[in-house]
Amino acid sequence: MKTLSILGSTGSIGSQTLDVISRNRNDFTLKYLTTNSRIDILEKQIQTYSPISVAIANEKAYKEFCQSTTFKGTILCGDEGIIQAASDNNDIVMSSLVGFSGVFPTLAAIRAGSTIALANKETLVSAGEIIMKEAHIHNTSLLAVDSEHSAILQSIVGENIEDIEKIILTASGGPFRTMDKNLFSTIKPENALKHPNWTMGAKITIDSATLMNKGFEVIEAHWLFSMPAEKIDVIIHPQSIIHSMVQFNDGSIKAQLGTPDMRIPIAYALYFPRHGHFDFPRLDFTMLKNLTFEQPNTDTFPCLRFAYDCLKRGGTAPAILNAANEIAVDYFLRHACSFTDIFRCIETALNHIQIIDNPSLNDISDADKEARLFANSLLKTV
Repeated sequence: MKTLSILGSTGSIGSQTLDVISRNRNDFTLKYLTTNSRIDILEKQIQTYSPISVAIANEKAYKEFCQSTTFKGTILCGDEGIIQAASDNNDIVMSSLVGFSGVFPTLAAIRAGSTIALANKETLVSAGEIIMKEAHIHNTSLLAVDSEHSAILQSIVGENIEDIEKIILTASGGPFRTMDKNLFSTIKPENALKHPNWTMGAKITIDSATLMNKGFEVIEAHWLFSMPAEKIDVIIHPQSIIHSMVQFNDGSIKAQLGTPDMRIPIAYALYFPRHGHFDFPRLDFTMLKNLTFEQPNTDTFPCLRFAYDCLKRGGTAPAILNAANEIAVDYFLRHACSFTDIFRCIETALNHIQIIDNPSLNDISDADKEARLFANSLLKTV
């Protein structure tokens, strides 16, 4: 039986991870559940899944929880509490925190020697070089929970990395794939939150609508699989049946297929290198009418282009990209800026903030803070 802690258990990936382990309760001991402030959901999860301990990042929510709960286990508080949970001798840490907040807890879990099931792609986007170096030093495995990177991993197990010609990441194209970009200014959060295929959290769903999520996945693939940008392609596949592909030097291609269900890559990360026994819906090929593919339009969806540019530029550019995007998405979700303001905010931040080469973790943290301040000041004038 392995010990598991879930950072961000009250979010979409965290909740689906709990669903996965509930189907094989004897395979894992649940050490920590953590949340920022969603203590109502945390309380329900405690009653259902019986963790040993919990951690709550928001101090006000922590105090409220302590006053109302009957939970007898350890209750940690603040960012320090999340980091302590991440570093407390876990076999596996599911890192499903949102945004840059995942960097330091993930780093703590790596240094503690835990296997990382990484659902927080912003960690590798912002600090990929440092994270991968630390994982190498501590002999720690990073297993991406994205369906695309899980598909790549499943396609290259047993292969020689030198035999890979390129990686092909698939993207659904989001809900606005066929919309005239002149109408983008009319898009509201409630429209953007209706992903055609996947059930995800609010932030990543908006990122999928702008194709920023796919841009992040390009950067993530670079670090996870040691692939240069020119060997990572993106193709639009609206049906989300083929989750990604690997093309080899002889022209052969391996693809991983399945229903669009995040529990499948979650389970693969938890049971790697094996496939666990689960009754998730099976793909019925006789019901597939067609599988279609098209090139992404980076004029209509410039976030994908921004990501490629930042990967090639390096330094703190990806951290600036991520921070500006986080702020812009937050404004959009609060109806405080338009959908197209997301693109404008990111591009303006990248053009105005100095990029530091060979950054330390402090440099990356400073770049993150500067980009957030810049994006806030820019969007407050909208």
